[in-house]
Amino acid sequence: QEQLVESGGGLVQPGGSLRLSCAASGFTFRNYDISWYRQAPGKQRELVAAIASSGSRTNYADSVKGRFTISRDNAKNTVYLQMNRLKPEDTAVYYCRRVYGDYWGQGTQVTVSS
Repeated sequence: QEQLVESGGGLVQPGGSLRLSCAASGFTFRNYDISWYRQAPGKQRELVAAIASSGSRTNYADSVKGRFTISRDNAKNTVYLQMNRLKPEDTAVYYCRRVYGDYWGQGTQVTVSS
């Protein structure tokens, strides 16, 4: 059974950093592109970053370019989202997604507040 489990969220002050993890199981992880999305209260879910199966290609939303970095470790079946210089507008529930087959994790809350 395909499964994605996010972790690493929490409360952080503006300007701080967090690293999110997305642990995958139940499928051959190295074969699939993985994306991070987020959904803030009252807003639509939006794409934050994506990474190709090999890790050779990445792309980012304009709002996070230069601050967030997506990476993956195929030996550990895990995708990471390193978030630096966090802003209050980054507050959201963050989800990872395997686009092929439309599998989602349960999400992890990130709150940026002083």
